[in-house]
Amino acid sequence: MPQPRVAVDAMGGDHGPAVAVAGALRASRELGLRVTLVGAEATLRAELQRQAADAVSLEIVDAPDVVAMGEKVSLSALKKRSSIQVALERVRDGSADAFFSAGNTAACWTIAKLVLGTLEAVDRPALAAVFPNRGGRTVLLDVGANAQCKARQLEEFAVMGHAYARGVLRVARPRIGLMSMGEEETKGSELVREAHDALKASSLDFVGNVEGHDLFTGKVDVVVTDGFTGNVVLKVCETLAEFMMDLIREEVGRDARGRLGGFLLGPAFKAARRRSDSGEVGGAPLLGLRGCCVIGHGKSHAGAVMHGIRTAAEFHASGVNAAIEAELSARAARKEAASA
Repeated sequence: MPQPRVAVDAMGGDHGPAVAVAGALRASRELGLRVTLVGAEATLRAELQRQAADAVSLEIVDAPDVVAMGEKVSLSALKKRSSIQVALERVRDGSADAFFSAGNTAACWTIAKLVLGTLEAVDRPALAAVFPNRGGRTVLLDVGANAQCKARQLEEFAVMGHAYARGVLRVARPRIGLMSMGEEETKGSELVREAHDALKASSLDFVGNVEGHDLFTGKVDVVVTDGFTGNVVLKVCETLAEFMMDLIREEVGRDARGRLGGFLLGPAFKAARRRSDSGEVGGAPLLGLRGCCVIGHGKSHAGAVMHGIRTAAEFHASGVNAAIEAELSARAARKEAASA
């Protein structure tokens, strides 16, 4: 079977086309993936030439418009020839299997929903983030696509997270937790209590309420929450990880003994950084759409772009979307039969 073809928004991200092209080249050379660069053709060809990429076959599709990182969604959606829009249209039309961008997250989410549409029985797509835990990885969703949610949407998020953990992360029976302010069923907001009852009655392996620290303990494989809470958690964790690494470097360099210890522990520090580096995942999958989309961090480096492209390819190959659609349709049928 040929490798999935990933359409990359080559104009998105804080660092511009140079990093997108470098990451795409690495995905092609090191992982053997098929990549289509979408953006201003002259700019991309010049960048490929600068990076001496003559021996690598990367398709280029021209898209003259650029969506800026801080641009309002209402304006970005009007740019019908933007690199985001054209790349997503290739997924919709079957010219590509998946989409990756390190660009404007809100614009990517909005344009993807307009171009691709949602899967049957999905009310709202959700943005998922993958965290390392003591024994593997934990999927947290939603992390920013839906600031306000209803209980039925959190139940959908649980189904989508279950399918992603099983299809992409290879967890045989994902354990689902609901983010709350305590493990007791009676704790949390009205939304959390209502969602708890729905998940408890579902066929999922629901372990109950979990707290923030359970993202890292390995107690669950999927944590469900609203997009506002999830985004706050994501940003805090990203910043804390960077702060701790900076703090260690500062203390290690304070005196000769610290520098010696840092030298001896260098391999362990590098391994720990790799385990905690979001760039090793490359991006957050947008679940619930009729297509496979992964959105990376705006400050993604070339390695993060490469891994984001890899994640998008794995997303497509896993069959996650078919599993989500089948489970949500079956769930709706069961509820309809029960009410009848």
